[in-house]
Amino acid sequence: MAPGRPRRLGWAPHSLGLLAVTYVLGALFATGVASAPHSATETIVYDVVLFNAVPLAAAAVSLRAARRVPAERLPWRALALTWLLSVAGNTAFSFSPTPAFPSLADVCYLAAYPLIAAAALGLVHVRGARLRPSAWLDGAVAALGVTACAVTFLIAPSLDLAGLELSATTLTYPVADVLLLALLSAVMAVVGLQGDRGLVLLAGAMLCKVAGDVLFSRAEALDGYVVGGPVDLTWIAACLLGATGAHLARPQRDADRADEGLHARIGWRVMAIPLTCTVGSLVVLGLDWGDGTVSVGEVAALGCLIMSLARTAVTFHEVRSLQEVRRQAWTDDLTGLPNRRALLRRLDQVLAGDRRAALLLLDLDGFKAVNDGLGHAAGDELLRRLAERFREAVRPGDLVARLGGDEFAVLLPDATSADAHQCARRVHELACRPVDLDGVSTRVGASVGIAGAPDQAGTVAEPLHHADVAMYAAKARRGGVRWYAPGDADAGTPDAAQAPGGDGSLLFRPWQGSGDRVLAAAALVRTDASLPLAPAGVALLDDTLRAVAGWWEAAPVPAVVTVTAADVTTSRVPDRIAAALLRAGLPAGALVVSLDRDALLSHPDEVPPLLSALQARGIFSAVPALGTGALALVTLQDLPADRVLLDRALTRDVVRNRRANLVVAHTVALAKALGSTVLAESVDEHSDAALTRLGCEVLRPTAPLPPEEFARRLRRSDPVPPSPVAG
Repeated sequence: MAPGRPRRLGWAPHSLGLLAVTYVLGALFATGVASAPHSATETIVYDVVLFNAVPLAAAAVSLRAARRVPAERLPWRALALTWLLSVAGNTAFSFSPTPAFPSLADVCYLAAYPLIAAAALGLVHVRGARLRPSAWLDGAVAALGVTACAVTFLIAPSLDLAGLELSATTLTYPVADVLLLALLSAVMAVVGLQGDRGLVLLAGAMLCKVAGDVLFSRAEALDGYVVGGPVDLTWIAACLLGATGAHLARPQRDADRADEGLHARIGWRVMAIPLTCTVGSLVVLGLDWGDGTVSVGEVAALGCLIMSLARTAVTFHEVRSLQEVRRQAWTDDLTGLPNRRALLRRLDQVLAGDRRAALLLLDLDGFKAVNDGLGHAAGDELLRRLAERFREAVRPGDLVARLGGDEFAVLLPDATSADAHQCARRVHELACRPVDLDGVSTRVGASVGIAGAPDQAGTVAEPLHHADVAMYAAKARRGGVRWYAPGDADAGTPDAAQAPGGDGSLLFRPWQGSGDRVLAAAALVRTDASLPLAPAGVALLDDTLRAVAGWWEAAPVPAVVTVTAADVTTSRVPDRIAAALLRAGLPAGALVVSLDRDALLSHPDEVPPLLSALQARGIFSAVPALGTGALALVTLQDLPADRVLLDRALTRDVVRNRRANLVVAHTVALAKALGSTVLAESVDEHSDAALTRLGCEVLRPTAPLPPEEFARRLRRSDPVPPSPVAG
């Protein structure tokens, strides 16, 4: 070989050539079987040369396999030595056809038994090192069962047929054959009927050897054995099968062996041999039990049944373990819901059945703030609580899954568009309800995207992608629910006027204070005829301020616009608001910027600088107090807002619950000390009076009105004093 040239893998042609020679020699020997007994010349050609050339060639194939696969060197060398000992025994037998036992031929033949057994066990050890305990129990069941049947139905009848008594001469070969047959059964039980091809071929070689020995013994007992006859073909077949198994030997990685072992032990083929051996043992006990003696066959049958019971116990344990592994593979550990893999499998089944389906994708808004503010344990508990809500909100055939993080999915087979929308609204509402976490009332927002199948998607991946796109479009429009539309892929900033299904018209909801005077007008927009009105965002600033300019001279009532999580990251809110006020010719007090809950929770680091920038420009801001206790106080401490709107979960029990009254009083005192005015939405007459006494400005929302009608209402009212909402 030239230096530097890579060495070619030349073993395959060489091994195939040796195997071909082995088969040719075996075929040549088979041509002389019909003419047995042979003449002197035929004896030399067939019974000496060809009969010994076949195992010699098989030994060469085995030795090459030992060189090719270092990990299996010892098993293949043991098999090669088996064939060489057979050649030595044949030669000794040929020159002394009627020797006394034990002759040199007997020594060679008997020495081959442990070697072929060592080859089989060595290959099982190397190729099946990672097999489960049940595999080895299967081997024990098969070995004991075959021993029981062989002793009862082969050895005893053969001895009776020959009229022989028990002795070393009469028992040596039958016992060796029974042990080899037991090992053969054990190997087949361990690897299964569709297991490793090399092991199966070696097992076939062992079976042929045992069959040849049994036929030889019976023929000898009946004086019917002929040298070079059909019985000798079984030993030739053993050599051919062993050589073929050696030829198929290939170097394997551990992962490959583990995979082959796993696939080999699947299905009915695993249990066929152990079950057959167990039934055979029961037959042996049924025939021999109770005759007053205990035979070797009965002892082996009892051992087989005991191993079968042990195998059954191990099987139950493995089945439970397998079920647990499968459960974990398809289940989210935290919530107990199905995971992404289970969702995709179920969606694939639905689409394969040509069924309609809707897929909802829900993402929590503000979950990071809960994790950061209350800790990951609280965040995990929040996810578990919400998962339980979602599970109870769907139909029995629907699937709720957690995809990871704070993202959930709901698969609705056979659902109409109305069903999907109704479920999405219900899930969204449940996600936005407060959750009590160790005494802290916590609330997050949610964005839900809906995609239909197969109308909008025909493959498994497409509905998930479309629902994801719709969910992000909903998030860009301050959460809520949104069906997938092709244009959603380009949605980046909220633009309610372009939302499909709605006309984008502005409405203003009056907020009334004491004496029914209008304190502010919350700007709303109609985005979808089937959805509730949504707060108007930064994208509608110019339209909102043009409407305010229509009534500002008569009644200086500010409009309230909402900054969403998308606005915080995609636009320079303070500059845009200042520019819009300048274009409309309105003072800074004509507008109140309200930050929604999702913006506070999703971007806790960006919100304080934004509020400070608004204050620097004289623009008033309002933020919701998150939660009812610690989170509310953290909001007041960290956010320099002019107005703080208390959560209804905090104010609704202000009359009935003394502790709630104290919390509200201290929250109001702290907010005022920090320079903020406290607002509270109206609850009822008694609660409103209590909130007023505690220093809150109570706001009562009324029905929304178009801009012109709202302006006419203000003009008909008495002169409006400066609004406490806007200062």
